[in-house]
Amino acid sequence: MNHSFKTTFKIALPLILGNLTQVAYGLIDTAMIGGLGYKQLAAASLVVNVIAIPLVIGIGLVMSVTPLVAIANGQNNHHKASHILFNGWALSIVAGIALALAVHVVSFYLPLMGQEKEVTLLAKNYLVIMGYSLIPMMVFSACKNFSDGLQYTQTAMILSIASLPLNAFLCWLFIYGHCGIKAMGIDGAGLATLLSRIILAIAMIAVVTKHNVFEPFMSHRKSAWALNTATIKEMLGIGVPSSLQYCMEAGAFAISGIMIGWLGAIPQAAHQIALNCASTTFMVALGFSMAGSIRISDAYGKKHLKELASIGRSTAYTGLIYGIGAAVFMIALGNYLPLIFTTDKLVLPVARLLLIYAAIFQVSDATQAIGVGLCRGIKDVVRPTIYVAIAYWAIGIPVGYLLAFPYHLGVVGIWIGFVAGLSFSAILLNYRFYKKLNQIVGIHN
Repeated sequence: MNHSFKTTFKIALPLILGNLTQVAYGLIDTAMIGGLGYKQLAAASLVVNVIAIPLVIGIGLVMSVTPLVAIANGQNNHHKASHILFNGWALSIVAGIALALAVHVVSFYLPLMGQEKEVTLLAKNYLVIMGYSLIPMMVFSACKNFSDGLQYTQTAMILSIASLPLNAFLCWLFIYGHCGIKAMGIDGAGLATLLSRIILAIAMIAVVTKHNVFEPFMSHRKSAWALNTATIKEMLGIGVPSSLQYCMEAGAFAISGIMIGWLGAIPQAAHQIALNCASTTFMVALGFSMAGSIRISDAYGKKHLKELASIGRSTAYTGLIYGIGAAVFMIALGNYLPLIFTTDKLVLPVARLLLIYAAIFQVSDATQAIGVGLCRGIKDVVRPTIYVAIAYWAIGIPVGYLLAFPYHLGVVGIWIGFVAGLSFSAILLNYRFYKKLNQIVGIHN
């Protein structure tokens, strides 16, 4: 098991750093927007909650590229892997445009979400710009997932880290107005993200198509690069349930964030701070989940059944241990982390309180992420999607609402709902993987 952990960690580390870099985009935006005032921070929170659903739908749709490429690579089928990349690009562009247009339409309905009027006005244009940034983000994700499926996880990490100072500079330039550019306030954060994502997507395409390490796959492009209905259906067969899984989770957080907005701008701003901290720690667990999924898919393609159990156990234990460590970290630094985002004396105590509950759900959050990844690695996505739906929408949201409003616990009640939903999801998803694994081993024995 120690060898299995080391192999998974080697793949996971670049994924973790890449994930943290993507989160850093949001942290930079939030920190700089926080300097404008708590209402701007509340507006950013509203946009993050609304954009979360189309964002994860897009990520989930192209997530199918990773296991399909990993399985093809495990079978030494370079032609098929290249074919999946091309169809993944097509899917990412079409879906990205559709999602961007949907977000633009939703922006007209922000006043119906029960938020403070000034917060809604500040959020509208920012939301539209962030919506259009989904297009380059999805193209980048398709390339990244192709590279990840081949276990070249360092590629996207290096480019993502390199783009971080660019995003910070553009935020500084457009939010506050420097170098002769007019200050755009919160909208400037959106423009900085859009431009950064365009540059990142172009750079990733260039690396995948030009670098020597990908030549065995690119050499098949004349015959492999063609749209194929069967391939798109296969991708959607994994991508749609994956999108629904992410959508169920992100949608639950988004709806909860909107409900918190009913309580006022101060709880909403504090919620955004706590959620940013929790999202950052989650990226490490997600990296292990992705690495475990890649290794599971590769072993599944090679029919190395004994490795499936070893990879699954080591990845699950890693998620559990990490979740406990993240909880301790968050509790230890709970008084200081909110200061990264704001010094507002009304927001700080609420944010510090919420970080206690964010710490509590670290274990469940990490282990449920591992469960999702392991199931996806063996192309098991339908039943896990049902589990996620129950966890968040039959447990998390109702519990949060009841505690927040009828029982008057406010924003704390919403976060208790998070804990309940994540715990249920973690137990069922890991149980599902091991049950499915036993079935696979039994069939081949």
